[in-house]
Amino acid sequence: MTPLSILDLAPVTEDSSPAEALRNTIDLARKAEAAGYLRYWVAEHHFAPGVAASAPAVLIGAIAAATSRIRVGSGAVQLGHQTPAAVVEAFGTLSALYPGRIDLGLGRSGQRRTEERKRAARRAASGEAPPPPEAKVIDGLLIPGKYSHSHLLTSPRPAVAARLLQQPGAQTPDFGDQVDDILAFLAGTWRSEDGITMETVPGTGSDAEVWILGSSGGQSARVAGALGLPFAANYHVSPATVLEAVSAYRDAFRPSSVLRRPHVLVSADVVVAPTDAEARELAAPYGLWVRSVRSGDGAMRFPSPATVAAEPWTDSDRALVADRTSTQFAGSPASVAKQLRVLRDATGADELLVTTITGRHSDRVRSFELLAREWSVEPRERI
Repeated sequence: MTPLSILDLAPVTEDSSPAEALRNTIDLARKAEAAGYLRYWVAEHHFAPGVAASAPAVLIGAIAAATSRIRVGSGAVQLGHQTPAAVVEAFGTLSALYPGRIDLGLGRSGQRRTEERKRAARRAASGEAPPPPEAKVIDGLLIPGKYSHSHLLTSPRPAVAARLLQQPGAQTPDFGDQVDDILAFLAGTWRSEDGITMETVPGTGSDAEVWILGSSGGQSARVAGALGLPFAANYHVSPATVLEAVSAYRDAFRPSSVLRRPHVLVSADVVVAPTDAEARELAAPYGLWVRSVRSGDGAMRFPSPATVAAEPWTDSDRALVADRTSTQFAGSPASVAKQLRVLRDATGADELLVTTITGRHSDRVRSFELLAREWSVEPRERI
């Protein structure tokens, strides 16, 4: 049976508060453990009114304290905002307190991508438009056209956020170099260019399980493969590039002391309810929420059906979120389980990571519980 895990953003809804969202995360983690999920990961988002997961290490500690068996981790730490030493100290502390249960997921998000921004600015100035996206189905899995985030690279808001999350004048090193430093600190082999050794305490010798998360076939996938680390590919964030991400990882893979063969986890957005119709109703606000993220304003508080109904939509709005809404798995337990099996088989995933946002916490808990119950029964057992 392919393991199922959870990615939680600690979503804040229209009628709740960040404090309530965090309490809901603790409650959901306890129920996820009881339902048999393997891992419980929390995301890292900043300056987003609708997401309370801005300090993953702190939240991971609270979740681990409230549970006893489930693995808890980050999906993912944004290395653009932290030094390798600080990351290893934080997760070394967590691993010392909760041995055998901590996952350290690392992401390239938050890095200053100067050249990408320059290219986006040149395209915007020239009036050059990206080619229209084309969707295709591969092994039964919908692969939508690629979403262009060039408008976000030219938006002033991400640049302001980056300045607020770093010391003035700080420069983020190359992602691969940062991962190398993290692994060296964990192994106790870190040495400066002039030969000075430094030990992270706690951290050195930690049993935190290191993962790399990526949304494309770029540097993250290649780094994970070259270092022989497990890789998490984000179908829920970038469904158009999930196949190229896992392919790049496998092509780059070299056996290591951690893994003898590639190990892939793939994420998906899901909403499960007793019936397909109810699940679609619960998922209806998702498009507006994604639009708020992709507009560059930060994730809004998850909207109510009334807010969605009152919000004007344009063709460009629908195009902006089409890849995400068309690849969200919303339906009955059997329907969503079937779609997840297609995702697993098409990507060759060893594990699946599901994330769910609904207007009511009780609906989100029920969604995960229904899915876990359905997933535990192999299709052949139903014959």
